[in-house]
Amino acid sequence: MKKVIFLVDMESFYASIEVTRRPEYRGKPLVVSGDPNRRSGVILAASKEAKRFGVKNAERLWEAQQKCSDLIIVPPHMQDYIEVSIEITAILKTYTDLVEPYSIDEQFMDVTHSQQLFGSPHEIAKKVQQDIWKQCGVRARVGIGENKILAKLACDHFAKKNKEGIFELKAEELKETLWPLPVEDLFGVGSQMKRHLYDRGIRTIGQLAATKVEFFKKRWGIHGQVLWMNAHGVDYSPVKLSTHDGQKAIGHGMTLPYDYATKADIHTVLLELCEEVCQRARKNHVHGSTVSLSVSGASYEVRTGFHRQFTMPYATNASLTLYKYVCQLLDQFWDGQPVRRVGVALSKLSDGDAVQLDLFDHEQQQDDRALGEAMDRIKARFGKTALLRASSLLPAGQARERAAKIGGHYK
Repeated sequence: MKKVIFLVDMESFYASIEVTRRPEYRGKPLVVSGDPNRRSGVILAASKEAKRFGVKNAERLWEAQQKCSDLIIVPPHMQDYIEVSIEITAILKTYTDLVEPYSIDEQFMDVTHSQQLFGSPHEIAKKVQQDIWKQCGVRARVGIGENKILAKLACDHFAKKNKEGIFELKAEELKETLWPLPVEDLFGVGSQMKRHLYDRGIRTIGQLAATKVEFFKKRWGIHGQVLWMNAHGVDYSPVKLSTHDGQKAIGHGMTLPYDYATKADIHTVLLELCEEVCQRARKNHVHGSTVSLSVSGASYEVRTGFHRQFTMPYATNASLTLYKYVCQLLDQFWDGQPVRRVGVALSKLSDGDAVQLDLFDHEQQQDDRALGEAMDRIKARFGKTALLRASSLLPAGQARERAAKIGGHYK
């Protein structure tokens, strides 16, 4: 039996939820945006009425206001969006147990064996749309294909432009449907890849598909081969529940509320990031042997900053140990220019229950591990701000601010 895969995508998800909460906004140009007085003042979601004025996701709020003077601006409520996303997952699971969240507003479904109960793929898609609208007040688009890449392309480029919001992309019809589209519409082609392909005369997905796969493998390796496969609608990855298991790294980053120009201020937020990274590592019972630090300069015109990594003498999930090596990377590679964004990651993860002790420092390792686990228990019971490093109380500290947020936005 041929597979039937859906990608269910919510239309203007954040904006739709805000309209459901405040019916008086229905039919008006509305955007969900971060604080306009901070760096987070960008459009997270725009209603269809706002989009008619040319407002786009990810553009700066002031640019959107120039396009539409009557724009209604609401702050994000991330906890509400997460709860609705979970509710939508529950709706989809009434049709199949094979539901894979792809993002907060996109989910894959394998309905291959659901057709005997619920009808044809098109009928199931209509029922899914109706259930989500009735229970959540959100309109959904459904892309249908025999694999995940076809379902994704069907949703992104055809269902969103279809009045019904449903489209099935068939592998045998790609020449007429997908291949005439510009190459940048292919999943996996970003702005830099677009330039590379344009330089080689590849302007459409069809031209990419007509090029021999050996060219892409030789030039871009596995990524090049995957692009070629995407153009041909080939994808062997199943819809599964364990997509996010077995992660290869744990990281956190933040855009700073203002440009940090002193090493002391940067150290403050780096320690907070190390705390968050190591807390997640301990929760997942892993530790890592490679630490990486990313720093972005304050200027948008002249790109400065760096991304460097370092392999530590032994694997760890202790905050102060990680912090020590992060500071070494900062000392070695920071150019002294103001910083607007920082990120810390721990990789080369391994089982955290089996610890390789350092011959000369094993007692300190055990003390750090016990301290971290004790802090985790207190925070789990009393909240993230129940225990804070003293440095987080300094003006540069962001721990209390971040504790009030989900995904960088207020709950």
